[in-house]
Amino acid sequence: MRTIETIKSGSNYAAVSVGTMNQVIEHELPMGPNVIKGKVFVGQAVGATGSELSFQTLLPGQDSGFLHTHKTHEELYIMLRGRGTYQVDGEQFPVAEGSIVRVSPDGRRALKNTGDEPLTYLCIQYKADAFTESDSPMVDGVILNDPLVW
Repeated sequence: MRTIETIKSGSNYAAVSVGTMNQVIEHELPMGPNVIKGKVFVGQAVGATGSELSFQTLLPGQDSGFLHTHKTHEELYIMLRGRGTYQVDGEQFPVAEGSIVRVSPDGRRALKNTGDEPLTYLCIQYKADAFTESDSPMVDGVILNDPLVW
């Protein structure tokens, strides 16, 4: 079983590694009496305070195992490699590397690998309706005049 490795951390940051996208399948996530192979949550490991994120790999023919919704969290699914079929509220559509799917908390969702290679994706989970106009990167971001030093 693969574990999250800490690269470096400080008072304002944390950097970790889950391994290469080929190694995501080596992670195991205990969920009650079951173990989900190929899934790892990393929000706690990096000290995220506004979201949770996970990587998961589905092998050819494998699906996420169940439909699910959330009470308050919206999710972004970012396909990193492979291809599959995504299902929301009974509607199905193809996804592949580069596809991004946003699902509101009430969306009944599942994903299936319909390709011939592993399907690896990043899922970012955050509280729905939390961002306002003042949270826009163009408003919230501050460009510093400090020189870059490498």
